[in-house]
Amino acid sequence: MSDTEGVALKLQDFLRLMRTRWITVCASVLVAVVVAIAVTLMTTPQYQASTRLFVSASAGNSASDVYQGNRFSQERVVSYAQLLMGETLAQRTVDKLGLDMTAASLQQKVSATAKTDTVLIDVHVLDPSPVRARDIANALSDEFVTMVRELETPEGAVTPDARVVVEQRATVPSSPVTPKKVRNLLLGVVAGFVLGIGLAIVRDLLDNTVKSREVLEEITDVGVVGGIQLDKERRKNPAILFGKDNSAIAESFRKLRTNLSFLTVDNPPRVIVVTSSIPNEGKSTTAINIALALAESGNNVALVDGDMRRPTVHKYLDLVGPVGFSTVLSGAVPLTEALQKTQFDGLTVLAAGTTPPNPSELLASQAATKVLAELRAHFDYVIVDSSPLLAVTDSAILAANADGALIMVRYGQTKREQLAQAVETLHGVGATLLGAVFTMIPSKGSGAYAYSYSYYGESKEK
Repeated sequence: MSDTEGVALKLQDFLRLMRTRWITVCASVLVAVVVAIAVTLMTTPQYQASTRLFVSASAGNSASDVYQGNRFSQERVVSYAQLLMGETLAQRTVDKLGLDMTAASLQQKVSATAKTDTVLIDVHVLDPSPVRARDIANALSDEFVTMVRELETPEGAVTPDARVVVEQRATVPSSPVTPKKVRNLLLGVVAGFVLGIGLAIVRDLLDNTVKSREVLEEITDVGVVGGIQLDKERRKNPAILFGKDNSAIAESFRKLRTNLSFLTVDNPPRVIVVTSSIPNEGKSTTAINIALALAESGNNVALVDGDMRRPTVHKYLDLVGPVGFSTVLSGAVPLTEALQKTQFDGLTVLAAGTTPPNPSELLASQAATKVLAELRAHFDYVIVDSSPLLAVTDSAILAANADGALIMVRYGQTKREQLAQAVETLHGVGATLLGAVFTMIPSKGSGAYAYSYSYYGESKEK
């Protein structure tokens, strides 16, 4: 891989992360901006008044004396800047103005900077009151002029070796220098964005859910035969009218139907168990629509509700629930009487029946094997909706007696260890895992980018 390709790949990963975690980034920016606004509002406005001092030294008339005097002044300004911020001058200023503060407090308000290679010193004073800031700056400068005269006048002499002149006196500032509202807001946005990206990266690193085709195939060791996007409309109408529907959701299941026919060309699976790791992964909705998609292509399909604990197929298709798989296995009703025709051509349903006290034992019985064999003999395909693998052993038992199983994986919800454990459960009973199906892929974000060819309905099911 070239350096350019590596950079492009990293950029794609970053963009994927931003699409996936944009809510985290936006929330961080919002919080940071709110904090910046709060800090700005809570900060007491400070006004800055400034004076400028000119330092000169006594010199003779010759050029050499003038040069020496100028060098003397430049050397003095650095020391003078420190004296301007000292406690002695602060105390003299407090005493002169009668300020209600200590010398140490005033020191914190004063800053002095000496301009490089010049004899100028800029003095700045901060205070909540613009008038007092001006008064302190002027009084401080005046007191410093007096202090320098005292310090630079040799004993017994009249003229000081150096003197300071207030070149520019302070005026009343018109606006505060702090808080800087625009700067604070910009810092808030930048800090929030950086924090948001950091949190997004951390969340992504800690996220152990399945979100990519590569991870799904690596865990299951089978191919991904379908990717179904989230479609909230399926909550109301789980079954798709394939004869009249050419929408993206219908096409996604037709694509899944086509992929099933290529799983094993020489001996295509006819009895297929649809299962999942945990509840709410779109299992029952997918089982119904796989059966309907197969029926659309002219097949005679039987849909069996193998979940005797939380059956849903009869509810979704408006059928009779108490008579079905469990009653056939118990010998109360023959199979031919338990099968129910539906409004969909080519689809017959065997509901779950009355909830028995021992579902696992019934499904593991010879009677269950015989029922599946009889359905295989009379139908082109038998699709079995079953329980989640990690909840009970029912699905594993059914899969062992079928041609294989399809496992549903909900995008961004199913955890990797859950999926791995479910796959191990199937392998433990000798069941064949035919393929995996991504369900409920978000219609926006990185999931939509990778699987934009279909839609899926989220439903409250097992």
